[in-house]
Amino acid sequence: MSKPIGVAVIGAGMAGRAHCAGYRSAPTLFNPPLPPIHYAAVIDADAAVAADAAARYGFARSGTDWRELLAADDVQVVSIVVANALHREIAEAMLAAGKHVLSEKPLADTIENARAMAAAAAAHPELVTGTAFVYRRQPAVAAIKNLVAERLGTVSHFNGRYWCDYANSPLTPMAWRYQGGPGTGALNDIGSHLIDLAEFVCGPMTQVSGAAFTTLVKERFVAAGTTYGHSRAELTTQKRAVENDDVATFTATFSGGAVGTFSISRIAPGHANSMAFDVFAQHGAAKWDMDRPAEFSVVLNEQDESLAAYNGYNQVLVGPAHPYLKGGVPMDFPGVSYGVGDLFGFQARAFLEQVARMSGGLPPVASFADGLRDLEIINAVISSAAAGGATVDLPAHA
Repeated sequence: MSKPIGVAVIGAGMAGRAHCAGYRSAPTLFNPPLPPIHYAAVIDADAAVAADAAARYGFARSGTDWRELLAADDVQVVSIVVANALHREIAEAMLAAGKHVLSEKPLADTIENARAMAAAAAAHPELVTGTAFVYRRQPAVAAIKNLVAERLGTVSHFNGRYWCDYANSPLTPMAWRYQGGPGTGALNDIGSHLIDLAEFVCGPMTQVSGAAFTTLVKERFVAAGTTYGHSRAELTTQKRAVENDDVATFTATFSGGAVGTFSISRIAPGHANSMAFDVFAQHGAAKWDMDRPAEFSVVLNEQDESLAAYNGYNQVLVGPAHPYLKGGVPMDFPGVSYGVGDLFGFQARAFLEQVARMSGGLPPVASFADGLRDLEIINAVISSAAAGGATVDLPAHA
């Protein structure tokens, strides 16, 4: 029998638990079977939170100091799911200790730290590193990417939005995601996903322009205790200033000539977690909305004049003919939906396949270089906004 692959997750909040659950489901997905997985440890600054996650997801132990994993012989794979400013130190230490590292997005809190992480990954080619752009694993999104490449032709316009309401209430407590300066708020937190999907579907951007930010909630109460994710908490009377953006908008140009329009908000009432995009191209168009994740719409331009009058969007229900569904969910049948939690299973399976050097499986996880690329675009948007919407050129990216 193959030697087990030992897994640890650092951070047991909302996304950390999704990583834990993803690793637990990964061996049940697709073929061929993975090597045995050892669920070694969950680490969190809050001992009770770490212990609860370890117990719920069947990990052998819990702890509060990630450094204890460095010399742990039973840990080969580490997920980093903590505040962005902590990513670099942990990733560099884990790579130096010979661990494979999957980091949550954005890769880091600053472009300088992202560059350092990408350099550390390049210095350890024997180790697998990845950035957790989990929405690349949306079956409908992957299907649209294939459709653009194989049928729709040259893209003219990508229009995307990511609207949430987690910060709409002034009673949502202060947290690390509300600190760090312009561009580190909604743009960095959720816009990073939309930016990655835009390049995933349409290819690399060459420049951004017209960027603008606004912040509606200027101050937030400090919580009385530890908070995780976007949850409410008991509040103190102390307030701190919000340092970053509630809303970000910008435009972009792609290398293929397409233009992109982007709208990102964390204060959009009625939109709990609403990412959507339209792609308009030479031979038709496609659109997808995460409010209805297991379907997408397609229009294929009919050249026959007798049929052209019937050009219009067709609803497509995701099924086993599309990416990830066959073998990826227990009921791999058209019209049987799935959720974001399933995507973490797909992602964990892909990363473990890379660690095990399995070939012919799922597409690889986005690299640290891809994570750096995302920060390069975010940095350019920040520069554009600071210059009153000026055009900012982007470095080339494969």
